[in-house]
Amino acid sequence: MPRPEVNLAPEHTALVVVECQAGTVGADSALPDLAAAAAPVLPVIGRLAQAARKAGVRVVHLTYVPAFGGLSTNKTTPLQQAIGALNAGWTAERGGNVVDEIGVEEGDLVLSRRSGMSPTHSTELFAVLRNVGVRTVVLTGVSLNVAIPSATVELGDEGFSVVIPRDGVAGTPPQYGESVLRYALRFLATITTADDVIRAWS
Repeated sequence: MPRPEVNLAPEHTALVVVECQAGTVGADSALPDLAAAAAPVLPVIGRLAQAARKAGVRVVHLTYVPAFGGLSTNKTTPLQQAIGALNAGWTAERGGNVVDEIGVEEGDLVLSRRSGMSPTHSTELFAVLRNVGVRTVVLTGVSLNVAIPSATVELGDEGFSVVIPRDGVAGTPPQYGESVLRYALRFLATITTADDVIRAWS
């Protein structure tokens, strides 16, 4: 299958980091297996974020912070039922905070959603990206089980090209994440490496 032409020009590209927050991949994660799988990925995303900022690429962090003690989260999925009580008390400062390996710097945008499984559905993300002239999204973070595939589909449906650095995303178990990249996401996005993205920006 031919790879589409992707333009990573900084003025038209955003680095979107999905749910790399303390409650998800930090030391007190509600999902310890995912946190373990993500541990080697977080420094890679940190390097991408630093390179993006240096090149003038917009960095956007998508986080999940339930409202009203978790009342904004529905309980229709087994995952939500399992961890709803654990994340009900997350705030922007605790649980919803971006992990130190990546950090938030001046010029970054933090978009927190209050409900839903998809990190992009019914959020301001698409409008914000269009308003700053973004056409290509470099998508990183967790997880390859749910959030990354959902975001990839929705970004594509909204007219954005998606680039996924294979060493900048994680799922659990790791071999499943590799299968998702190989057998699903390569049909929806350009799969590459963090070093290739950083070279394009430099």
